[in-house]
Parts: sequence; structure tokens; C-alpha cells
Amino acid sequence: MASIAASARIKRIQRNSIGLITLGCAVNYIDRSTLAVANPLIRADLGLSISEMGLLLSAFLWAYAAFQLPAGALVDRAGPRRMLGAGMFVWSLAQALGGLVGNFWQFVGARVFLGLGESPQFSGLVRVVRDWYNVRERGLPTGIGLCGSKLGPAIAPLVLTALMLTFGWRWMFIIMGAVGIAVSAIWYAVYREPREVDLTAEEKAYLSDGEVASTAERVTWADWKHLFAYRATWGMVFGFFGEVYMGWVYQAWLPGYLEIERHMSIPKTGWVAGIPFAFGVIGSIGAGWLADHLARRGVSPVNSCKVPVVIGLGGMAGFTVVAALTPSTFVAVAAISTALLFNGMAGAMCWALASVIAPKHCTASLGSIQNCGGYIGGALAPAITGFIVQDTGSFVPALLFSASLGAVCTLIYIFVVPGKPIDAAAFEPRVAVAA
Repeated sequence: MASIAASARIKRIQRNSIGLITLGCAVNYIDRSTLAVANPLIRADLGLSISEMGLLLSAFLWAYAAFQLPAGALVDRAGPRRMLGAGMFVWSLAQALGGLVGNFWQFVGARVFLGLGESPQFSGLVRVVRDWYNVRERGLPTGIGLCGSKLGPAIAPLVLTALMLTFGWRWMFIIMGAVGIAVSAIWYAVYREPREVDLTAEEKAYLSDGEVASTAERVTWADWKHLFAYRATWGMVFGFFGEVYMGWVYQAWLPGYLEIERHMSIPKTGWVAGIPFAFGVIGSIGAGWLADHLARRGVSPVNSCKVPVVIGLGGMAGFTVVAALTPSTFVAVAAISTALLFNGMAGAMCWALASVIAPKHCTASLGSIQNCGGYIGGALAPAITGFIVQDTGSFVPALLFSASLGAVCTLIYIFVVPGKPIDAAAFEPRVAVAA
């Protein structure tokens, strides 16, 4: 248990930071959903084929995965205040420009810049948590911040459909872009890095209590490369691949699954498809509470995050099997809702794991390396699922494949990711010796 409590000022900074990040994550995921919600209208307006729309949907995912690697290092060097503020502004501008496009390639460009802008969001979140929370208290704030990634998809169909029907799909994009620009301005005006605050000795002690001190402040190219020498890094990359793959099977195909496999009407699908993602919010926050509870009971910070990850991945795989095999639509929706609850649990604590396993100045770097692996899985999931469904005429094999991948990744987190942090001493600055 932490021996030093957070001061009133630290608590205020924590509340403001996590509140704004949760809002930013929700807007982030609503913006990702605009293309899917407006799919038929966009295809009709721009004369796009279904295959072109598939490429357009994947353009964001591949760009987002590619930009993860530099984004995390930039967050560690420049700080989340500047990088998250700039990232929100860029993705929101790209979102607004999506409402002004006139052809396929212009839209591809807008989606690529959407991926570029969104790339620092979650690595920035773990760096904020690392900077402002004691090592034994990082689970819940990470879970709250990450719950925005489930809250966004849960409310996106209602919010975006209302905007689209009232103002048209182009103004839907422009309005959401304006909202994001406003959030980016508020973030930059409110948030401060620890080095920008005159911390007292007690506040510094609270933030550093329980961790090995390090004199390194900014990540270097050598530090970034050195992360790949650790088993923990590779375990997190391959493990998160499966977590994000499973999540994007539902994110990309849940409405289609309900309509095609379960013969649900389009109007009914519109509200039923949002229910499972609401359960993801519960899983994300609940996992954060569980991780902090375990840490307070004496479990190591790394293992207190690993336990919810393993439970989440295993639970999601198991309930995905139930959804695939049950003949009942009601049971299938209940199983998918439970699967996404476990998905929220695993996803949030995968990010929390980065905040306790990496050296402080490499936190966002490790988080973004992990997320790069995850979003390669995310980019592959919609296409592989589509190919399997097209070849077999059913979603059952696609869901069973996703569950099998989840089971493998559960084992990766158990046996490959170690239960202790990466040695911070290996990243200490070296003093050059004169010739």
C-alpha cells in the first residue's frame, strides 16, 4: 500500500486530466464511426463501390497502426500536453475535411490524416497516468480513460445518425471535427506536465513512491530500440494483436452479423448494436478497480494488471464461442455483450500494463509499440472476417477463429509477459569518456 497520499492539488490535476482524456477518447471513437454510419449515403453520393468502401474503411486502420511507432516516442520526448493537443487538432481537422471531399482519393487522404492525428491518444493517456499517479493507483484511472473507447461506439450510432438525418452526412463530419478542435484547445489550456508544476517534496515522494528512481528524462533512439530486446515488449505486441483483433471483429461486423446471421431488421440493428459496447465501459472501469485492489493487497503492480488482462482475454474468447454456437439471438447478443465487457477489461489493463512495466521515460513508447502490434490485428480483422464469411456463408467459423486467437494470446500474457518491470537501470544515460 502506498505510504504517501496524493495532495489536494495532485487530486485536482488527476481529475481534470482523466476527465478530459475520457472525453477525448469518446470523441476519438465517435469520429472513427462516422464513415461506417454514413456508409450507404457516402457510396451513393460519391459513386463508390463496396470494394472501394472497404479500402476506405481500412485506410484509417493501417495509417493508425503505422504512425503508432513514432507517436509514442514523440509523446515521451515532447510530453502529452503538446502531443495530445496537436493530435486532437490534426484528427479533428481531418474529420472536418472529410465532409468536404469530392472523390475517393481525397477521402483516403482525410482518413490517413485521421489515423495520424489519433495515433498519440492512448500512448499519451498512459504517460499522463504514469506522470500523475502512484504506481499502485494506475489501474482505475487507466480504466476510466479507456472506457471512452467503449462509450464512443455505444453512443455513436444514436448521435451520428441524428446529426446525419438532421444536417446531412457532410455536416455530420464537419460538426464532429469542430467538437474535436474545441476539446484539443481545452486540453492544451488545462493540462500541465509535472515539470511545469512547482511540486512540493511530499508531492514528488507520492509520485515516485514504490518505483526505482531513474535519472533519464527523455527517450532516445537508443532507448527506443533497446525496448525490443525485452521479452515483455514482444509478449505485449503479440498478445495485444489478439485483443484488438477480437475487438475489431465486433466493431466492424456487429451490425452486419446481426442482419446477416441473425436476420435482424436494420432499424432494430441500429439500437441493438450499441448495447454490447456499453458493457465494455463497465469492463474497463471494473478492471481498473480490480487492478488497484490487487495492488493494495500486496500483488505486484505488473501482476495486478496482468490478472485482469488474462481474465479479460479468456472471458472474451469463451463468450465469443457461445455467441457463435447458440441458436438463440437473445443469447447471442447477451454473449457478445459479455464478451465486450471482458474486451473492455483486457484492453484497459493492457494499456495500464505499459505504465507499470516500462521505465518512466519510455512509457508512451512501449505503449505505442504494443498498440502498433494490436492495430495490425485490428486492420486484418475486418478483411479476414469478410473473407471467411464470404467463403463459408456463415459468421460461425469467423467467430471461432477469433476466439481461438484470443485463447492463444491469453497464454502469451501468462507465459511470455513477465511479472516484473523492465530494468530501468539499463536505460540510464551513459557518460561519454573522452578519448
